[in-house]
This record gives sequence, structure tokens and C-alpha cells, in this order.
Amino acid sequence: MHYPKDLENLINYYQKLPGIGEKSAERLAMATIEFSNEEINELSDILKSAKQNLTRCSICGHLTDKDICNICSDKNRNKNLICIVEDYKNIIAFEKSGNFNGTYHVLNGLISPVDDIGPEDINLASLINRLNKLTNPEIILALKPTIEGEATTLYIKKILENKNVVISRLSYGIPIGAELDYLDNVTLDKALEDRKKISE
Repeated sequence: MHYPKDLENLINYYQKLPGIGEKSAERLAMATIEFSNEEINELSDILKSAKQNLTRCSICGHLTDKDICNICSDKNRNKNLICIVEDYKNIIAFEKSGNFNGTYHVLNGLISPVDDIGPEDINLASLINRLNKLTNPEIILALKPTIEGEATTLYIKKILENKNVVISRLSYGIPIGAELDYLDNVTLDKALEDRKKISE
């Protein structure tokens, strides 16, 4: 189908969003052009503000509009329990379940030699710094069960083997290859509850 050029551009941009195919992009584009000028300006301001103001937490790497995110600054959180995740979307999935009272650490990627991503390319150095300041910490490796997730798990276990850190991982009730942010709350809660200790 031939769209007017501006509409086609809008549809193409919406298709860049994850999970948005051509039909969904078309519906979103049609809905957007029905907005009033005031709504369009408001949407534009919200997008600009989010891009300019959202940054990474200086402690855990989660998205925040402050130096330290709400989770790390929460005095009621167990700072000795750190859940290691690939990206901030995983944190949102765990927080929706509402049953985890520890903190998080975002790696911003996984070790993948095929993609030329090594340990120095992900957020590991700040994790070591955090652990060095804690007493008897436990980390929970909440990484997806893929080759990259396994490689990252093994590497973290290796670099922490001589430190006083309890290492556990999510239980294997999670399907192989599953994306954590797509799992339901019950599955995530069960995986946390049944986590397996993998440190010596």
C-alpha cells in the first residue's frame, strides 16, 4: 500500500520499537496523527525529557532520573542481596512481582565472544567494587538460560570464587532461551524462591 510520505515515515519509526509489526505501527501512526497539536507537543516534550533526563544509577546501573535510583536509595532494601540482571527491563519484571526485597545490578549485556563482547564490555567492575564494601553478600544470577547467559554466569562465578560471596542462580523452571521480562510474576517468584546455590 502507498502511504503519504510523512505517514510512511511515522509508520517506519514505530516499527523500530520492539514487538511492533507493520499493522501495529500503522495503527499507532493513525492514532498519533489524530492527536491535537497540544497533545503532539506534549508527547514531543515527554520524549525529549525522558531522553535528556534518564540516566544510569551510579550504584546498580538501573534507569533513573537521579544519581541513585529509588531501589538503591530505599533503606528497607537488603543491600547484601544483589540480583544480577542483563538489562533494566529485567528489573521492571521482578519489581512487578513485588516479592524481592534485595537490590539489583545491571550488566548492560552478556559475554558473547561471537559478538566480540568480553567481560570488560559489560558492567562487572562496579559489581566487584560493590561486593568489596559488603559483609557476607549473596548474589543471585538472574540471566537468561542461553549460551551467552551461561558464559557470563561461569565467568562471574570464577572471578568471585576466592571472595566471601554466596552465589545462587534462578531455578531451571524457566524455559531455555526465555526472556526474563516476558515471564509471568508467578514463574519469576518461583524461580527466585527455588534459586540454587552454585558457589562452593
